[in-house]
Amino acid sequence: MMSGWFMGFIVLWSVFLLVIMAIGGFFMFRKFLKSLPKADGKSALDWQRDYIKRTKHLWTDDQLALLDELVAPVPSLFRDVAKEKIAGKIGQLALKYRATKMTEALIIEGYIKATPKRDHKYLRKTLTKHHINIEPYEHFF
Repeated sequence: MMSGWFMGFIVLWSVFLLVIMAIGGFFMFRKFLKSLPKADGKSALDWQRDYIKRTKHLWTDDQLALLDELVAPVPSLFRDVAKEKIAGKIGQLALKYRATKMTEALIIEGYIKATPKRDHKYLRKTLTKHHINIEPYEHFF
């Protein structure tokens, strides 16, 4: 006969595994939905990669360093995905505005539009640290 504590452990372990698999499945399903083609034949991820590819030559090392600093609070496991999403949005804006070079204003606007509101607090802190005036970007928040 199994003892009561061992049965309890098995039940808790089963619940833990079920919860972890459900969380993983949720994120995998979200990624799957983003990879489905839209009416134009390209998925959201395809467009994101296209924007990055078409604007890659506009970035300088200093601007890439700023982007790296802005995504620093994201856990390292998800940092590359977050950086790619933000860079895609910045690239989309650069193409929309027909920019000939990447500017600080484009980076900040793209970051604000690509991230949830909870991340904007860190952006404000980082911009203040770099002595960048936040007022021109207030309407994006």
